[in-house]
Amino acid sequence: MGQLPELKRLPGFRPVQGPVVLVVMDGIGVGPGDEGDAVHLARTPHLDLLGVQSLSTTLRAHGRSVGLPSDKDMGNSEVGHNALGAGRVFSQGATRVNQAIQTREIFRGKTWEQATKTVRESGEPLHLLGLLSDGNVHSHIDHLHAMIDAADQGGVDALRAHVLLDGRDVQDGTSIGFIQELEKHLKKLRDAGRDYRIASGGGRMALTMDRYGADWAMVQRGWETHVRGNARLFEDAEQAVRILRSEMGSPSDQFLPPFVVANDRGQPCGPIRDGAAVINLNFRGDRAIEISQAFSDDVFAHFDRSPRPHVYYAGMMQYDGDLKLPQHYLVEPPEIDRTLGEYLARQKIEQFACSETQKFGHVTYFWNGNRSGKFDEKFERYLEIPSDSTPFDEHPEMKAHEITEATLAEIGKGTRHIRINYANGDMVGHTGNLAAAIRAVETVDQSVGRLRAAVQKAKGALIVTADHGNADEMWMRKGGKILEPRAAKTSHTLNPVPFYMDAQDPDVRVALRSDLKDMGLASVASTVLHLLGYVPPEGYEPSLLTSPLASP
Repeated sequence: MGQLPELKRLPGFRPVQGPVVLVVMDGIGVGPGDEGDAVHLARTPHLDLLGVQSLSTTLRAHGRSVGLPSDKDMGNSEVGHNALGAGRVFSQGATRVNQAIQTREIFRGKTWEQATKTVRESGEPLHLLGLLSDGNVHSHIDHLHAMIDAADQGGVDALRAHVLLDGRDVQDGTSIGFIQELEKHLKKLRDAGRDYRIASGGGRMALTMDRYGADWAMVQRGWETHVRGNARLFEDAEQAVRILRSEMGSPSDQFLPPFVVANDRGQPCGPIRDGAAVINLNFRGDRAIEISQAFSDDVFAHFDRSPRPHVYYAGMMQYDGDLKLPQHYLVEPPEIDRTLGEYLARQKIEQFACSETQKFGHVTYFWNGNRSGKFDEKFERYLEIPSDSTPFDEHPEMKAHEITEATLAEIGKGTRHIRINYANGDMVGHTGNLAAAIRAVETVDQSVGRLRAAVQKAKGALIVTADHGNADEMWMRKGGKILEPRAAKTSHTLNPVPFYMDAQDPDVRVALRSDLKDMGLASVASTVLHLLGYVPPEGYEPSLLTSPLASP
């Protein structure tokens, strides 16, 4: 932890006696309050009481407030938890990639030079793999187009795109439009003499983009599809999507099965072979780590990769700084230091972090500034509750009960700081199932009620917030109005998120600050420190609280 300075005591303020418990209700924002708002439609007596009996406000969880390029960009769990844990706002993946492309720095770097040199010398294609979307959460289609043009200008004769379909961060059913746009670009270059084609694809929740080891079979399907060309053959990607969607009976881009595009001889046009270079286009790390391990790790036990091709593999960014994964990458990730977790460990304050598999990395890896592992084993406990493999809308309760039970035990132990994530609102919200999303929100509400009672008994403080919205808008909208005919919205929202702080101990004298406007998630870290009795470190966003006897 280096020379991290010790925290200073907040003068004249008596801190909370019991645990300071932070609950992240993933994907539960403050929506329009109509028939498309699952949060509004859900029965939430405990959150309703918090709105009346606790200190409450709303926080910004999108755009520049979490380090994204513009306020038109929806927030996501990665940047949201970065901000919550870091106490500051850092320029995030999309911003950094945009800047690197605009300045051409990305194409002057050694990684791009080596990737293009590799394929020029071998004669194999340059393979570009990633999410085909303009959602700006994991990737952006503009980055793909820029790299295709740079490859052409750099003398790369052959290029293959392996496209993962979204329908999650963007409107479902838009994959064909993105494919048409990409095909138009590639055809122009083919007409000029290049061999540039889409080679394979499939839905992001069907192959390749697993995270946190939840379903390695997804990654194996991606390997079989992209690397070996073992999937159903089609004449082109658009045909594949149209036929697969028709056969499935509904436009579910994110769940479409794998497909491979055939060449003129009826064989896969772009398997990844020895001598190729592969670049992962995703800038967000969580769903890029496992496929990167499949390409990079010499010791690998998750599935049979043989024959594993010898390729030059690189990521848009380095997805895990501790694991140095991947070794080669195009854009430097944000260096997030001095996180809340690090300060508390340095201060020898016990911490407990818990979620189920789907969001476990968010309260650990992302929370700690994209850092794996712990700062001090003696003072940190992490608990991952394994997620179910059943579809989330079939069991919207997910693992909220188990997370709650584990948290109640920690409250009983007197653990000083606890942070947990309920994944229900986000993961069920992504399914587009309104009825299931309502049940998901109600499940979280019941859990919050149980925690509130325990925290009050322990004379602690309960903070309840969210990392971004999702379940608060379940129908597509235009101009704020629900579109007709109705279409499910499966992406995050631009809505603010709730903030509740409940500390029933009369000796804990705090109020919401009235001089702060448009506050974001980054202020939560200082708020936690305030309740623990510490002055926020230099550079942290200010606490949301004020006390009569002290100025935070």
